[in-house]
Amino acid sequence: MLFKIGLLALNVLGAQGAALANTLGAYNVDPESVSVSGLSAGGFMAAQLGIAYSDLFKSGFGVFAGGPFDCARNQAYFSCMYNGFPSIAEPVANMKTWSGKQIASTSNLATRKIYLWVGAADFTVGPNVMAQLKAQLANFDNSANTTFVTTNGASHTFPTDFDSTGDNTCSMSLSPYISNCKYDGAGAMLKWIYGNLNARNTGTASGMTVSYAQTGSYGAAGLDTTGYPYVPKACVAGSSTVCKLHVAMHGCLQGYSQIGNKFIINTGYTLWADSNNIMVLFPQAIVDYSMHMIWSGLKSPNPLGCFDWVGWYGTNADQVGGVQMVAVTNAVKQIISGYKGTKTG
Repeated sequence: MLFKIGLLALNVLGAQGAALANTLGAYNVDPESVSVSGLSAGGFMAAQLGIAYSDLFKSGFGVFAGGPFDCARNQAYFSCMYNGFPSIAEPVANMKTWSGKQIASTSNLATRKIYLWVGAADFTVGPNVMAQLKAQLANFDNSANTTFVTTNGASHTFPTDFDSTGDNTCSMSLSPYISNCKYDGAGAMLKWIYGNLNARNTGTASGMTVSYAQTGSYGAAGLDTTGYPYVPKACVAGSSTVCKLHVAMHGCLQGYSQIGNKFIINTGYTLWADSNNIMVLFPQAIVDYSMHMIWSGLKSPNPLGCFDWVGWYGTNADQVGGVQMVAVTNAVKQIISGYKGTKTG
């Protein structure tokens, strides 16, 4: 049965593809419902968005195998990887100094639901790095609103509880970095943030993956030219149904230009979205071989198509005004601009 869940979803949207909709629409989405999550570099970015723009991501954020906010600014970025113990002293101090200025007020974090996950066998980022994120957040969050989950045997991958064509085994960190780890990461994270949800859709998808141009106010250095919102049938533009919005940030080597729609389909986000009136926005990063000065003072390309957590595209990459975060938040603001004023249930 678990295999059929993944296969049906893959077949439906794999055949359907992404309907063209180059203009990003406005939808009846409750602004209080916005949340974000991501894997690896996308996990670092999810923490950046959830912290720097906590006044927009009001429901909370989830981090799968990422690390501390602002981790790579005052230490080598690889200190924030490989199951090391990155220092969080300066990142915490920066959060306190920047609060209400370079980032939204850190007081918001006390009311945000925060979900943290890591595989016990992850040596790309690792449990120690994630534990440092948890320790950092403990300076600002409400411990009752934060959960930390470790899955034994899981490598650096996005965890699901069903098989999908092309996925890697849970114990091996290989493309597409999505695995049946017998743990429903997307479902666990969404339920932590939103509370009780309807069972996920295990049949034919009722919604549609559309596309929008990641250009102009929705574009930035290091982003691909197209992003993909998943729109449940009940959430189409003009609907009277009030929906929620979740933003899902892929990891390095997981962009559409690298693995097609696997991060959209195989992760399980859309299965939960379909039955719970949750729009899911999938922004897209792209490979960039040009050299950029990063926070550590080194010059580095972005050859894996990662979201910016090291300062490739500006010293303010994790602050309000960071170009990639501005592009994503502009897309969020456009989507929720169609809200008609009735709260979600």
